[in-house]
Amino acid sequence: MKRSLSVLSLAASASVSAAVVLSVSLAATTAQAATLTCPNLDKIEQVFLNQHILYKDGDAALEARTIEQYIKRLDSAKIYLLESDIADIKKQLKGIFAQLRKGECGSLDKVQKLFETRVTDRAAYAKKTLQAKGFKFEPKTELMLDPDARKYSKNRAEADAFQAKYLQFQVSNYLATNMKQPEAQEQVVRNYDRVVKRVKDTKLEDIYSGYLDSFGRALDPHTSYFSADTWDDFEISMSLSLEGIGATLSSQDGFTVIEQLIDGGSAKASNKLLAQDKIVAVGQFKPTGETEAMENVVEMELRDVVKRIRGPKGTKVRLEILRKGEKGGSDHLFVDLIRDKIKLEDDAAQLTWTDREVNGKKEKIAILNLPSFYADSRRGGRSSADDMARLLKEAREKNAAALVLDLSQNGGGSLDDAVRIAGLFFKTGNVVKQSSRDHSQAATALADRDPAVNWAGPVVVLTSRISASASEIVAGTLKDYDRAVIVGGDHTFGKGSVQSVVPLPPKLGAVKVTVGMFYTAGGYSTQHRGVPGDIVWPSPFATDEIGENKLDYSLKPDQLPKFTSAEAYVTSGPDAWKKVEAPMISQLKTRSDARVSKNPEFAKITEELKKTQERAKLIKLSEALKDTKEKKDEAESKKNQNKEEKTADYMKKPEVMEAANVAADLIALQNGIRLTDASSPDASKKTKN
Repeated sequence: MKRSLSVLSLAASASVSAAVVLSVSLAATTAQAATLTCPNLDKIEQVFLNQHILYKDGDAALEARTIEQYIKRLDSAKIYLLESDIADIKKQLKGIFAQLRKGECGSLDKVQKLFETRVTDRAAYAKKTLQAKGFKFEPKTELMLDPDARKYSKNRAEADAFQAKYLQFQVSNYLATNMKQPEAQEQVVRNYDRVVKRVKDTKLEDIYSGYLDSFGRALDPHTSYFSADTWDDFEISMSLSLEGIGATLSSQDGFTVIEQLIDGGSAKASNKLLAQDKIVAVGQFKPTGETEAMENVVEMELRDVVKRIRGPKGTKVRLEILRKGEKGGSDHLFVDLIRDKIKLEDDAAQLTWTDREVNGKKEKIAILNLPSFYADSRRGGRSSADDMARLLKEAREKNAAALVLDLSQNGGGSLDDAVRIAGLFFKTGNVVKQSSRDHSQAATALADRDPAVNWAGPVVVLTSRISASASEIVAGTLKDYDRAVIVGGDHTFGKGSVQSVVPLPPKLGAVKVTVGMFYTAGGYSTQHRGVPGDIVWPSPFATDEIGENKLDYSLKPDQLPKFTSAEAYVTSGPDAWKKVEAPMISQLKTRSDARVSKNPEFAKITEELKKTQERAKLIKLSEALKDTKEKKDEAESKKNQNKEEKTADYMKKPEVMEAANVAADLIALQNGIRLTDASSPDASKKTKN
């Protein structure tokens, strides 16, 4: 069995041992199983309970929470189920833990059949309404979409009344793409037909996966179950590599559509495929080289299409393509591709450059964008820490005067890499402590042991409310050591828990379990609190809906005594770095606030936030139609951008440019230049890629 990995770190050895014992037990009962089956469910629940930081047993309260999460999973938007259905489902699933211990899953099947009935009812109502001759689009319709602000419909009449408004909203989304109204109505009807088909085609394995994920999320927001398919996707996201043809796919109106061709993949190298091509059939090749029959994939679930296209490096796959003709109509073509190992470079750390003038001298600012803390656990696998060290070396060699580390859209990843990355900016010392489910044991300190200081110059860390987990460790640690200025969001997401990912026997996926809490070197847990920003700007993510404390069953925060290490500081020699003192931050903030107040791009963000708050959760179709069209037009214009175009757009972001401005001011302050003597950084300065 593979070792137990975490989205943050290797799990404690005791937890690994417990998981191995349970997994061996699972393997013994599923040696011949090709899929997840009912007898597995109780055993997999025990894998969760044997590792979770708080829960050791499945009591009545946990069962009630599991049922609530399962209902949310079925109908989170409160569109299909009635109030009476909720009571019926709770009655059906009461005692589900005991049922599973007996290997009985009949109640889950009954709930699925009820859900299928309600979905079929709503599809029938949609078809009847939208295909009626008297249907009119009413742009003045107002709709409360937020399910937290609504109750489930009491009866069919209430459900019809809500859906009548919801259908208006769905039609408006197509009208925003300049589609004619009759076609928009038919597209919505076809979407409902697809939902019915998907629900009716739901396999028992998918029902059981959904239940296990609901069980995990009843423990806390970050504990979950990975089905075999989800586990494959998780490993791809952590390793930044996959074996396939190198194309980003989406599902649109029943078709699998090529959104983007990835550099290094056979899809792009073939020069035969284009973005927006539709894949209508997929064929495999036998070891002899003969082709097997083409399989139609129209109306097939995207994940099932992806399964057929991915495959081992060196094997061949044939795609049947439907392409819009230049003079109208459609063209059909067949393309044979050889699968290869694809590196997902767009998701890796990237280094970009910009210039700022400081005291009459042009200085180079390095912008290092880190989208996630990726780490491939296989021997020789890629890691974000290694990539960061390489890019920091490049920044030094190219004489960067300051560094902006962009974590503003980084949701976390490997804890080991977070510790190593934080350590790149100081000598040696504690980075984080991790607690465990055994509260009698002291939290374990994780420290940077490498004495090298990979970057000794000024550092600005750009964050937002979606910077989470490992991002919060790096930002929080650099803040605790006075090593960097934290700019952007008022605070980060506020996730302060550690998850261990334990692979199960083949075809059973994996479990992700919260096994501890983490604390940065200042003793702070980032749970709920996040990492506060030193300099705060308007951000599209600055809404009350974003944050750990808004999630169901979020764990409570606490605090430890400070445990910073004196040996982290270097005051002389080539590795010497300067602390960011409070008076410096005050001056930096004053200058930044003045620039931001005059920046029209930040004014736009502020206006958008204001509009969102004024509308609250009530959707007005007349306003939503305009906004949706503008956003779709913008997204469409960026869909097929190359790397250079993406970089240029990235460097136009107001938060990135202002972070560079703060870095320029920090250069001045840390070199003894009064800010009144330094030129005000100009956001319009040219950038270099």
